Amino acid sequence: MSAHLPELICPAGSLPALKAAVDQGADAVYLGFKNATNARNFAGLNFTDTQIKTGIEYAQSRGREVLVAINTYAQAGRVKEWHAAIDAAADAGANAVILADLGLLDYAMRVHPQLNRHLSVQGSATNFEAVNLAQDYFGIRRAVLPRVLTLPQVEYVIKNTSVEIEVFGFGSLCVMAEGRCILSSYATGESPNTHGVCSPASHVQWLPKGNTMDTRLNGILIDHFEADEPAGYPTLCKGRFDVNDTTYYALEEPTSLNALSVLPELIRIGVKAIKVEGRQRSPAYTAEVTKTLRAAIDAAGDARYSVKPAWQQALTKVSEGHQQTLGAYSRPWR
Repeated sequence: MSAHLPELICPAGSLPALKAAVDQGADAVYLGFKNATNARNFAGLNFTDTQIKTGIEYAQSRGREVLVAINTYAQAGRVKEWHAAIDAAADAGANAVILADLGLLDYAMRVHPQLNRHLSVQGSATNFEAVNLAQDYFGIRRAVLPRVLTLPQVEYVIKNTSVEIEVFGFGSLCVMAEGRCILSSYATGESPNTHGVCSPASHVQWLPKGNTMDTRLNGILIDHFEADEPAGYPTLCKGRFDVNDTTYYALEEPTSLNALSVLPELIRIGVKAIKVEGRQRSPAYTAEVTKTLRAAIDAAGDARYSVKPAWQQALTKVSEGHQQTLGAYSRPWR
């Protein structure tokens, strides 16, 4: 890979997904433990201590890196659980930990100074002052920017910090600023920032009604699906509600960010890494997106770059709602 091209960072919700990402050309994978210390704490996902060691050995033996997401906020009275996760990541030989909680950043810096620290998107650092503060106090090497900045705003951050900047290039979008969503907490009492799940599965209900289906979160009706409609996972921000006598997505339509068309611009402004969302998705999703973005990033350094129809088709198949957007990257109305 050319030195000026950004790294491709891909999700690993399981060991098969990790291997798929590595085999298809990811420069690094990110993963989490099977507990509330990571923001994708769903049953059936994530890694035991032994699995993480196996995954790290598989990736590093092939010249790739493993980043461990410990990106929720430690709960009062249970801080030792989050400290133990950092210790385990360091002991397993992880290349970096991805942290949002300032107390955890401080702990990692003091106890494991050799372990690279990345500021998670859950830290909600949307300006260079916040990024530089985290560098000054906690020695972060990289910051992952929330998906609310335009390309000129991303460039402005990069020009005013020596911290490596990572941005999202593909995956599901959320209407909220990362690290600041309280919708699940409002509905269930469990915040994605502390319990690690948006719409925790224990509160989700799928209720067939003849040929139709209702989905509820802690008793709150999120959506109603007809027989021929694909039923999405019930999250409050992407539910359909009655508003002014109209039933539609009141907050946000299901859609996926797709930055293929702006890859040359991301390279030009100096983005260090491009991240794929989706640890909750299948190994097949990880393989398809990794393969496609690997080819696109490798081609994006060429002045003749253009988005190939095959790339677009591949990503459309795995997009949420089969819809794609540039999100905040492109705001021509501004």
